[in-house]
Amino acid sequence: TMRLQAPQFQALFTPGLRSVAELFEKKNYELRIAGGAVRDLLSGVTPQDIDFATTATPAEMKEMFTAAGVRLINNKGEKHGTITARLHEQNFEITTLRIDVVTDGRHAEVEFTTDWHKDAERRDLTVNSMFLGLDGTLYDFFNGYEDLKNKKIRFVGKAAERIQEDYLRILRYFRFYGRIAEKPGDHEPNTLQAIKENSKGLAGISGERIWVELKKILLGNHVNHLVQLMYELDIAQYIGLPLDGNLEEFARVTKNIQNLSPKPMTVLTSLFKGKDDVTNLDLRLKISKEEKNLGLFLVKHRQELTKAPGPEPLRPYQDFLMDSREANTNSKILELLKYQGEEQLLKEMQEWTVPSFPVSGHDLRKMGVSSGKEIGTALQQLRDEWKKSGYHMDKEELLSCLKKL
Repeated sequence: TMRLQAPQFQALFTPGLRSVAELFEKKNYELRIAGGAVRDLLSGVTPQDIDFATTATPAEMKEMFTAAGVRLINNKGEKHGTITARLHEQNFEITTLRIDVVTDGRHAEVEFTTDWHKDAERRDLTVNSMFLGLDGTLYDFFNGYEDLKNKKIRFVGKAAERIQEDYLRILRYFRFYGRIAEKPGDHEPNTLQAIKENSKGLAGISGERIWVELKKILLGNHVNHLVQLMYELDIAQYIGLPLDGNLEEFARVTKNIQNLSPKPMTVLTSLFKGKDDVTNLDLRLKISKEEKNLGLFLVKHRQELTKAPGPEPLRPYQDFLMDSREANTNSKILELLKYQGEEQLLKEMQEWTVPSFPVSGHDLRKMGVSSGKEIGTALQQLRDEWKKSGYHMDKEELLSCLKKL
């Protein structure tokens, strides 16, 4: 058996975890790290959050923690077998081993078990189905570690069965493929077949759950390959993507944007031909207002708001920003530059501070312009002159300009 001694693993042993481990040991309940955190540790990554699995039932855990005076927080997960305990300013989410009794493609009814193999069997992918004892021993029933080393993404057991338990697993397969696989196109044919035959099941999954997965896919590796696959395997239509998505544009933009840290919506918009595609995505996935507005902005301006020839390529973007009356136009323009693959202009735009117009109505009154209407007109004229100068003219220059006008 393999034993992990990595520094990332040693670092998990906070005072909180030591206390939790002691309580379980006293009662002879087994406690192991489960799922994603094991995958991360084996990859040499420090896990963001850690799930624990145990042979103790929720009732047994509650009794044990309460007797020890440990605070329990929110009992929402309890019917699925999850107890959250708080020790030393740290939360510990601990779930009883379980078997899925009934599944409907969205959620499962579970019963508790003490059989680690049976719990591993109901997990989605081999790389997510491993357990790690607190002594570093790896428990790996489905060759997850081999798959992780070989960068293979496979379902536990039969792909079709795993997918039918929860159709969202189709997208989880894509997400982990984009995270772990080395190159595009390295799939088992029967996995792709199972995905294709079950793609329709995604129609019954809530938009919010789909959007969470899709966003992660859009920011992962091989995104062009994976989205092409969504069309080939008949998934796109069930998750709010346009039937006739612009795959050429998508391929071009995903290549340009790779190292520019775009927002997921920026990447996705390259599939869209018009604003209806954004609206339809929103209807299916309930995206945020900010995401929707960004999509609409990009679709509207990606063609005509482009760099100027000559010495001031940024000017069109700056002028657009200065004329805009809307909030967060700046961040939308930065996303537009990423979309267009304008790395250098993006840097310049990020460093550019929006100048403030140096003249006020008060200045004009001092110069004897009295009526409100005249002040308004004069300010607008000066603003235009200021813009023509590339926002360089100062107050003195502008006011002497007014005398000429």
